[in-house]
Amino acid sequence: MADRNRIAVVGLGEVHPPQGTSQRMMASEAARLAILDAGLRIEDIDGAIDLRRTGGGGDRATYSDTFTRVLGLKGVTFYFTIGRGGALAGLATAAATGFLDRGLAKYIVCVAAVDDWSKAELSKKQGHRGMQHTEKEGYWGKALGDLRAGSHHSWMAAKHMATYGTTSEQLGAIAVAQRQWAGLNPTAKMNGRPMTIEDHQNSPWVVEPYHRLDCSLISDGAIAFVLTTEDRAKDLKQKPVYVSGQGFGEVAEDLWWEKKNLTHMAVPKARDLAFQQAGIALDDIDVAQLYDCFTGEVLLQLEDYGWAEKGQGGAFVASGATAPGGGGIAVNTGGGLLSNWHLGDAVGFAEAVAQIRGQAGDRQVQGANVALSTGHGGELVSPSLCSIHTTTILTGE
Repeated sequence: MADRNRIAVVGLGEVHPPQGTSQRMMASEAARLAILDAGLRIEDIDGAIDLRRTGGGGDRATYSDTFTRVLGLKGVTFYFTIGRGGALAGLATAAATGFLDRGLAKYIVCVAAVDDWSKAELSKKQGHRGMQHTEKEGYWGKALGDLRAGSHHSWMAAKHMATYGTTSEQLGAIAVAQRQWAGLNPTAKMNGRPMTIEDHQNSPWVVEPYHRLDCSLISDGAIAFVLTTEDRAKDLKQKPVYVSGQGFGEVAEDLWWEKKNLTHMAVPKARDLAFQQAGIALDDIDVAQLYDCFTGEVLLQLEDYGWAEKGQGGAFVASGATAPGGGGIAVNTGGGLLSNWHLGDAVGFAEAVAQIRGQAGDRQVQGANVALSTGHGGELVSPSLCSIHTTTILTGE
């Protein structure tokens, strides 16, 4: 993409407010912080995108009371919602690129917000447990127990174990490595709460073969980022972080039909498109922010991107290759969804930006200049699992 006027991330805002704060208030504050971080004024923003997981995850868009109105973004000429499962930042960035490329906007703010923790606490008071979700319909619903993400995502780990001999301890190595990264991140929910393999193995089953510590967190909070073109980015407050490559894959192309979606993700097309645009190879990646709703998804991506041969991901993570100082590839350096907090791929996207800016503090990967951020989710036909896959390459040059 060297011959194009690339798109750049120029502002970043993140908030973790007190429990019970509304989504629109969290979104408004995150947007305000991102605009301030970029050195821009509210009146400079002329486009806005709301990032949501869509109704299948229990969300409903709030068009009638948007963060743009609360924040007072009077110059916004367009506003829409985008997202599919955990693929939020990747899709929003791709959508924003079209507006910026065509000169339809100069500065676009993209915002995601969740109040899952607050809703889970309310659910607990009502005698239930876990996040509030829209009840699934059809034959994969209540009758057969596919009530939460853990129900069908666990099939991936179980199939990988049956096919390749992967062990629960190897999955646990992923959780332990990410907890080590979280220990270096002062804002991570699990900072100061170290974990061992023994802790992982002794944590209760959720859906076998997943223990509780194989599962991602639920959170309250918001992330916002401001996008603009390369020429404008150079004059702003922060070091630009360029969106140098993007690609997308969908299991409906071939994986779902052959049931390969249980041991493979829709990575190849997304990876190849993004790498080609960015002009990079796998060895050029300094940090990888891999979508990690469960430990199994990290394992599959390490194999599908090429850091480990298919079936050898378990041995790779057990070696400590993804942990701080592991000597392999630094994975989910903020702690990821497993140990930092959960807001889809926006969490990894924000961490990638921080790493390239050199603003990651004790967890900073020295010389980080190329980051991979991935997202997935949004079942096409439940339980087709992890239908979409997004690859985004962020660079500092």
